[in-house]
Amino acid sequence: MDRPRRILDRLRPERRTDVPENGRRGQGQVELPGASASHLRPDDRSLRRRSVDPGWPTRDRAVEKGVSMSEHERELAGAQREHWQRTYGEHPGMYGEEPSEPAVHAARVFRAAGARQVLELGAGHGRDAVYFAREGFTVQATDFSPVGLEQLHEAAGAHGVAERVATAVHDVREPLPLADGSVDAVFAHMLLCMALSTKEIHALVGEVRRVLRPGGVFVYTVRHTGDAHYGAGTGHGDDIWEHGGFAVHFFPRDLVDALADGWQSQEVHPFEEGDLPRRLWRVTQTLPR
Repeated sequence: MDRPRRILDRLRPERRTDVPENGRRGQGQVELPGASASHLRPDDRSLRRRSVDPGWPTRDRAVEKGVSMSEHERELAGAQREHWQRTYGEHPGMYGEEPSEPAVHAARVFRAAGARQVLELGAGHGRDAVYFAREGFTVQATDFSPVGLEQLHEAAGAHGVAERVATAVHDVREPLPLADGSVDAVFAHMLLCMALSTKEIHALVGEVRRVLRPGGVFVYTVRHTGDAHYGAGTGHGDDIWEHGGFAVHFFPRDLVDALADGWQSQEVHPFEEGDLPRRLWRVTQTLPR
């Protein structure tokens, strides 16, 4: 495994703002300025010193733009960001230390594909990122929340894998700050089914395709329209429903199929998780060589 180098310079602090019923960390809108140390408060410098870069190529994002958002989408994204920040602040390590079942599956698939570097989108406090590192992968973990990523750093250090884990605060509505074809594998557990529009989801999967190497594997999970919370609570349109303060985009099967266009679709596996239970699909697809 390559030893990560300490160069990541894209962290921005957020304010710490109830374990959620949708059982997943979320993504909100956040900028990624290339701030120098002189522009950061002491707590910001601490966050940045503890982040590392696995040495993957990055690209200049100065001229990049994400998908345009309506006023309602911006308001929803901001509200969700605050809600998730508060959740992380009030419930540190809320999902425990054991990896999710999809992460265990993904590690097997990634290893079989010869992957060495894993990009995790929506890593939260890091139970799955730490698991991947313990399994020998070099991990780039992203999330909108500095609070969650700080907890990830602490967990990685406690398990002795801090040198294998890099972090970046990143909003998945924006282009990924990685070069084309620079990643072996991508993992996202219930990240795509956050409060993202269908257009934003398509753009995100396009970005995953861009950064993956030929033959790279993408494993993601989403709640679907057979879930008990689909249609419950406050509707925001586009199959997004807010229940208990957490907004979820419930996937119809045709959206999963559309996202697999141009990929080698290996598996769409239904499973349940949690006490409700949540009903999800675990999707495994590979970029053609």
